Amino acid sequence: MQPSRRGIVVALGSLPLLGGFAQRASAQAQPLRAGTDYSELRVPQAVEAPPGKIEIVEFFWYGCPHCYSLEPYLENWARKLPADVLFRRIPAVFNERWARDAAIFYTFEAIGVVEKLHRPFFDAIHRESLKTENPEALKQWLERRGVDMKKFEESFKSFGVQSRVKRAQQQSVAYRIEGTPTLGVHGRYTVSPEQGKSQDGMLANVDFLTGLVRSASKK
Repeated sequence: MQPSRRGIVVALGSLPLLGGFAQRASAQAQPLRAGTDYSELRVPQAVEAPPGKIEIVEFFWYGCPHCYSLEPYLENWARKLPADVLFRRIPAVFNERWARDAAIFYTFEAIGVVEKLHRPFFDAIHRESLKTENPEALKQWLERRGVDMKKFEESFKSFGVQSRVKRAQQQSVAYRIEGTPTLGVHGRYTVSPEQGKSQDGMLANVDFLTGLVRSASKK
């Protein structure tokens, strides 16, 4: 059952867009306010980044149009991250449909095709109306992409993938995720679309919070 306060797809695409340079410069010039520009987790979460690395996570859902609109901004931002920052994606899980899509993402990772298929899969859902809940349609799409279906299906049902889906569900709750996309900074902070005001704004706020974590680690 989908929790009443979670699983809400926030309308990031309806928020005003600003040029990347202007938005980032503005955000950096003005101190951010907790509760308005970002949220601070009451209970800090464990991170998977090795010592000396700052972990940034994106909670997303393949079916979310606003995650899809963020994706090109996120890809460009991730290519330019400092050496001490580790970025990874966590598929948010609020119900069975989201859990199935999360299992697809983790299966992509398990069989080594996530870099090849993550963006095309997004495209197929939002441009070609691929229905991930339709097994035959999904199978045909994967086969056209050269995926070994026997390997895919074995990984999809595996203990490892299902364990990661369960962990993603736990993290969705622990990070107090109420909508997607949401960005988490080193298990301490989150930034939602309303707080970022735009795609570039979300990333600018994350950059600011990354700086806070970096500064705190040097004290």
